[in-house]
Amino acid sequence: MTQLIAAVMAVLLPLCCLLTPPQSLAAADPSPEHFLCDGDPLLADVHIGAVDAPGIPNTARGTVPGSFIVLEWRGVSLQLPRTNNAGTPSYSDGRWWWQALDPEHPGFAQRRGAWEHYSCEASP
Repeated sequence: MTQLIAAVMAVLLPLCCLLTPPQSLAAADPSPEHFLCDGDPLLADVHIGAVDAPGIPNTARGTVPGSFIVLEWRGVSLQLPRTNNAGTPSYSDGRWWWQALDPEHPGFAQRRGAWEHYSCEASP
């Protein structure tokens, strides 16, 4: 019986390593950030996701393809997937767009025929 348990453990133990995410992905999500966008409070909460496009080597600011952001603004909660664009992470669902190229004044817009841009600034 002891040999059977040892044999099962020898098979299962290496599999446990496959279930453990790499250290860079196991890190906690960053704290939500507060902004004022067109005069109204906005909460931006980045979530580090699993890599769904490993061929794109862009891990700027600790995010990877598969990450997403949740924006809460004017009573609306938006979950925007991270784009696979190189450079500063941006998030878009095709209608809404967010990018913090300048962390003090991120870009925030929505498409309504033409793009409608909202003025944003960091809030304490």
